[in-house]
Amino acid sequence: MTKIVELAGGVGGARLAHGLQAVLGDRLTVVVNSADDLERHGLAVWPDHDTVMYTLAGRDDRDRGWGVADETWTVIEELGRYGEETWFRLGDRDIATHIVRTARLRDGDRPTEVALHLQRALGLRATVLPMTDDRVRTAVRTDDGWLSFQDYFVRRRQEPTVHDVRFDGVETAGPTPEVMAALAAAASIVIAPSNPIVSVGPILALPGIRETLLAARRRGVPVVAVSGIVGGKALRGPADRMLVSLGGESSALGVARLYAELADAILIDTLDAALGPAIEALGVRVVVTDTIMLDDAGRERLARAVLETAVAAA
Repeated sequence: MTKIVELAGGVGGARLAHGLQAVLGDRLTVVVNSADDLERHGLAVWPDHDTVMYTLAGRDDRDRGWGVADETWTVIEELGRYGEETWFRLGDRDIATHIVRTARLRDGDRPTEVALHLQRALGLRATVLPMTDDRVRTAVRTDDGWLSFQDYFVRRRQEPTVHDVRFDGVETAGPTPEVMAALAAAASIVIAPSNPIVSVGPILALPGIRETLLAARRRGVPVVAVSGIVGGKALRGPADRMLVSLGGESSALGVARLYAELADAILIDTLDAALGPAIEALGVRVVVTDTIMLDDAGRERLARAVLETAVAAA
């Protein structure tokens, strides 16, 4: 049975995962960034995991791009009345997820065990695995000094220029046995159109992950990336600005340079077709297609293009 592993974080990764799940069902495993995780109001909050989980469960709010559909905000409004900070807004339905998670973590369950429990409860066909059970946290350096990722991303609305990025704790962390087993069994590995620096970057920074991907390629397992930069812009989030401020290029070519060592092929949007020769000069095969996922049909269309590219690269 063909199994696919996607490395993902955030909305772009979740949308592609939704398309892949429509094609593959339980043959899909998503390894998700956990360096964006945080604690709010005494609760463990996993933004990237939950975005992927809610999307695969068909419960995501498509207008906002995050959180649960048909959300209400009674608890966060009451917290504000008590003088609590409410810049990171948690909806009532979402809070139920965090309560269950926090209680199970407090009882000693591993994060991976907690994630699998939540997914089973929501009836996911695919599997979503946190990249690690260890604590890793992204921080960014701005003109105001080092900020936690969510302080930069949510509280300050991605406005400060990012001069450096670090993943605190990553040196002593490690991928879980479940992640390593999924990669070992994968027929192909997909790098999602997520922010390559702060969504995919923490996964690749885990000790052993890059080496595992390179070993997979040597065994003939194709690694296929999808550029999240289209026409020089990120469809969501600050990836385009980060690429430039960190010395790179905000383009599909800039993304390809980051993945050139790891990827056999990269899918880029039709708007970026002219960049194809420069990318292929890096040794990465280019597939030009429509990468913008406006609806379920678009998600599945891109998923099928990714899978076809993986077969061709095998």
